[in-house]
Amino acid sequence: MKTKAEITSQYILEMVAPIFNKNGYAATSLHDITQAVGLTKGAIYGNFKNKEALAIAAFKFTVKDLLKQISIHLEQSNSPIQKLYLIVDFYRNYYNFSQELGGCPVLNIGVDANNQNTLLLENVRQVIEKIQDQIANIVEDGIEAGEISTEINAMHFSKRLYTLIQGAIFMTYTMQDELYMHETLDQLEQIISNELKI
Repeated sequence: MKTKAEITSQYILEMVAPIFNKNGYAATSLHDITQAVGLTKGAIYGNFKNKEALAIAAFKFTVKDLLKQISIHLEQSNSPIQKLYLIVDFYRNYYNFSQELGGCPVLNIGVDANNQNTLLLENVRQVIEKIQDQIANIVEDGIEAGEISTEINAMHFSKRLYTLIQGAIFMTYTMQDELYMHETLDQLEQIISNELKI
């Protein structure tokens, strides 16, 4: 059972995470935070050391939910090659899904923190590395299972796949046109079929 402090912290993160994600660290004021949460500055900082700690916790909170949704989607198949197709499939509805989060947390917070907050940026990099490692592990499992060509470098492919997806997310949001996402995902499916699949 959660303590009162844990319940309060969870509530603060639920309210504040989309604001940090949408506005960025520097542009999110204490006033924005207290207005969204309906608590005093003292109550907020009684649960989080400072604004930076709150921003990092908010990013982790958002990403944890995102990664959970991807994991659930991947449970549809035990086949490594099918899991790669499922990753692509997940991002077909990502634009609508991520709007509820205030945008893509990896892209938004990564760009925002790049020249402003080293600690926050380090957390984004860790998430990117975790995602790339998971994709590379799926590829390695596929090679071992005889579903994916042994010519494929798992980490190189993982970085390529995730770069294309993040680029498509950026263009989709910037141009407010989902065609960028869908065209890129179609290309990724072709790459999986033509270059990876045995």
